[in-house]
Amino acid sequence: MTLTVNRKFCKGCGICIAFCPKQVLDLDEVGKVYVKDEDKCICCSLCELRCPDLAIKVTKEDKGEKV
Repeated sequence: MTLTVNRKFCKGCGICIAFCPKQVLDLDEVGKVYVKDEDKCICCSLCELRCPDLAIKVTKEDKGEKV
């Protein structure tokens, strides 16, 4: 699983942070979202779906398991 934030697109609205059930994301000192703890991510993709600027991409890697 990969969680990527395009900081050029991010305006720091915090919607993704509010929707994340595991508190994986946070705002840095300049007000941009960053991945605080990717290991906690459950791949629910709520952050990606709710981001109004399309700044977040969740990629699920297929390891031969049925999803």
